[in-house]
Amino acid sequence: MARKFNELTEREILALAIALEEEDERVYSDFAEGLRESYPSTAKMFEEMMGEEATHRTRLIEKYRQRFGEHIPLIRRGDVKGFLERKPVWLVRPLGINTVRKQAEIMELETRKFYERAVSRVSDASTRELLNELADAERQHYAAAEALEEKHLTQAAKAEEGASSRRLFVLRVVQPGLAGLMDGSVSTLAPVFAAAYATQKSRDAFLVGMAASIGAGISMAFAEALSDDGSLTGRGSPWLRGVVTGAMTTAGGIGHTLPFLIANFHAAMVVAVLIVAVELGAISYIRHRYMDTPFLQAAFQVVVGGVLVFLTGILIGSS
Repeated sequence: MARKFNELTEREILALAIALEEEDERVYSDFAEGLRESYPSTAKMFEEMMGEEATHRTRLIEKYRQRFGEHIPLIRRGDVKGFLERKPVWLVRPLGINTVRKQAEIMELETRKFYERAVSRVSDASTRELLNELADAERQHYAAAEALEEKHLTQAAKAEEGASSRRLFVLRVVQPGLAGLMDGSVSTLAPVFAAAYATQKSRDAFLVGMAASIGAGISMAFAEALSDDGSLTGRGSPWLRGVVTGAMTTAGGIGHTLPFLIANFHAAMVVAVLIVAVELGAISYIRHRYMDTPFLQAAFQVVVGGVLVFLTGILIGSS
């Protein structure tokens, strides 16, 4: 059962402080390791922060030895009430740089609060002095972190990390999303417009379009999620890619399906055709924006494929 902070002895408070500094040091080490490949400059920043925590721990151990000897009882943050529960974001791969920096801020604030409370529970003058110094160090950690960021995150480094972040975003979100959007927008054209021309009824075309869109979304989601686990390709979580691909596939098909909620068949057809043009233009722009494809080339490739599928649906539906 977790104990209240006010129930801890001075020996236990020092032992807990040692455990906290050791945990923070190891978390910063994991941050540095997880960021080293994609964000080397920020990884270096966390390595220096790790060094600061190691220095704090060494000073605490020396003070503990002077007062209580060699044996340090095992007491951890989970054994004491009042500490925040830390989500193990340092175990997630890939690490998000903003998530890491936010977690570091929370860690620094919590440790500072601990030292401020510990001072009021300790009577030994030298120990109080040490705890006050460590509280001041944590209080100044924001400024130290900013100094480290200025040192390591130069304009060139920030540009490099920005480019790396963009590449990861393209690889893990844009590419699967674009694949889904293209599949949903193009592959559902044939069944939707075939049903529309075959039945001349908006409701029938709508039902076929919804079935084709949702079915294609589910199929594409599983296909993407099961394609690889991202550990070697760097494409990130297979579940995230699957959700993005499936959602965009469904959205691509539903876009030109919703107009068939209009009861008037001819009006629905006009709106649907206009939306198809918008969808193909959007796909062309995304390919140009994120895949570095010349816009005219992207538009030609997408429009030709879309028009061929569209005509296929009309021909089959009219036969």
